[in-house]
Amino acid sequence: MEDNLSCAVCRDLYEDPFLTDCDHSFYQSSISRCREKAVTTSCPVCRTETFSSDLRPIRALSNNMETFVKCAKSDESQQECSPHKEKVQLFGKTDNQSIAVVCQTSRNQPSHKMLPLKETAKEFKEELRTFKKPVQDKKEQWNILKCDYEKTLTHIQDQSVKTEKQIKAEFEKLHQFLREEERIVLEDLNLEKEKKSQEMKERIEKITEEISSLSVTVRDIEQELKEQNSPKFLKKLPAVPKRVKQTPRATEGLINVGKYIGSLQYRVWKKMLTAINTAPVTFDPNTAHPNLLLSEDLRNVRYTGKRKQLPDNPERFDYCACVLGSEGFTSGKHSWEVEVGIKADWDVGVAMESINRKGKISNLNPGNGYWTMVLREGNEYWACENLLKRLELSVKPRKIRVCLDYEGGKVSFYNSDNKSHMYTFTATFTEKLYPYFCPCITNGGKNTEPLKICPRTVTTQEDESFIPSSK
Repeated sequence: MEDNLSCAVCRDLYEDPFLTDCDHSFYQSSISRCREKAVTTSCPVCRTETFSSDLRPIRALSNNMETFVKCAKSDESQQECSPHKEKVQLFGKTDNQSIAVVCQTSRNQPSHKMLPLKETAKEFKEELRTFKKPVQDKKEQWNILKCDYEKTLTHIQDQSVKTEKQIKAEFEKLHQFLREEERIVLEDLNLEKEKKSQEMKERIEKITEEISSLSVTVRDIEQELKEQNSPKFLKKLPAVPKRVKQTPRATEGLINVGKYIGSLQYRVWKKMLTAINTAPVTFDPNTAHPNLLLSEDLRNVRYTGKRKQLPDNPERFDYCACVLGSEGFTSGKHSWEVEVGIKADWDVGVAMESINRKGKISNLNPGNGYWTMVLREGNEYWACENLLKRLELSVKPRKIRVCLDYEGGKVSFYNSDNKSHMYTFTATFTEKLYPYFCPCITNGGKNTEPLKICPRTVTTQEDESFIPSSK
């Protein structure tokens, strides 16, 4: 209640409160002093323009003040020290106790410095006013952090919806591929069934004719057996065996079940590897600078110059327009191909996980955790050693193959078009390495093409990382 009955300027209790048109109340003397110091006649709280003629005395608030002061005095009069039943007038900051004046002479009272109660209260209020500013600042910081967290929460939910949609789309491609393969295999099976069934029907028909013919022969033989022995009968004897044809062969031409069932999953999987458009690495959107635009399949990146509203998470680059690969490596041999096309500027290579993502990156060299090759001004190729090394290339590469040999301590760059070696860094790697990319700024429309991670045909053998001759 004391806060509500205090002047917004001097923070003292009202004695002659006045009200402005914007419904804020002040000491008349306080607002007058504010107007003398300020250029304008605005309200000290809301900055609304006011005039001296607008100030109106608040009778009801004055009455409330009188009541509040009486209650406060009554409350003070009721505060008595328990041993002497005297009015409390002093306060000891050391032991945080209120006492009466007579208590200072008591044997049981510790010899602490005592101050008048009103003086101590005023001092305490000054300390509170001093403490109020850092508390308000801290509150503002928490409000900003809360706002950031709310934006991050919204981004997480948007990421989930978008990613779920992409996952379903990718699995639908797999389902479609498998359904098509199932259709092809079943169609082949049905064709073989029709063919083999037709062959069996023709054989059955032929055998039926043979059986009918043999039945006639049996009847004729039985008839001839009834004839008397005579020269005429004996003349028929050599013709009888000719009427009995060769015994039919055993059944053949069954469906080759093993052709369809045997290693079916392996054969489909092997075909799937060569049919599906795969990429060895993809971009990590959580590391991408807000000015970069990534494709839905996370294989293309371009600089837009339009800053998107994205969370400033620790992984994200906030100054340089860079992005890392989604997968890091701590062992083995790995390679990926980047289409640079006719771009005038680009950076490609690898970077340590611990690199600083915030602020300006001064040098993309091994000393700062980068092993990179860059192009500048359309024809200047550089290997970013601790001392930059200019590369003289006879052919302008349109595709760059980056090869990482972790245990071997090498990062190599090749022209994918003619498999020529361009440069190799040597080092000892001790932490996780990530593919590193930078499409660079558009440079007045001269560098608008994206960087693209090229798909590759996957074989059933482990990729030994494209290591052509360095000669």
